[in-house]
Amino acid sequence: MNATPVFDFAAARIERTGAAAHIVRSAQVSRTPQSDHTAGAVHNAGAVRPAGRAPLRLTRRGRFVLVGVPLMLAAIVVLVLAGFFTAPAQASVGSGSVGVHAATVTVLAGQTLWSIASTADSNRDPRDVVADLVELNNLSNSVLQPGQQLFVPLPG
Repeated sequence: MNATPVFDFAAARIERTGAAAHIVRSAQVSRTPQSDHTAGAVHNAGAVRPAGRAPLRLTRRGRFVLVGVPLMLAAIVVLVLAGFFTAPAQASVGSGSVGVHAATVTVLAGQTLWSIASTADSNRDPRDVVADLVELNNLSNSVLQPGQQLFVPLPG
């Protein structure tokens, strides 16, 4: 016996899952006498596909956030790395301490920065030599202790 499948539209129902409603149709096969080449096949000519989500639409702000922010972060990282690898290594930024020839002097009882500065270089202003002594030795105040070792800039 030859049979053609027929879709039963009466069995269609709507299922609600989440926010989307889907039309579900059960494909029931009923056999009717037709040609041999369609025997046993399911006929879904009127079936509706489940409703999907709408395609994603980006606004101008969304495109900026999606593309612009990562590009800006990548540019910042590149600039920081470029600055890190191209910056010269410096132990001190001060201009007075670079290339200064100095001798080590032991502070005696009663000596001050002014007396050490005036004996270290008599050709320069003692205020400039005191400033060099403070910078060269990283002194926080002018109090010296007997026996303290100081670097004193040499003349010339």
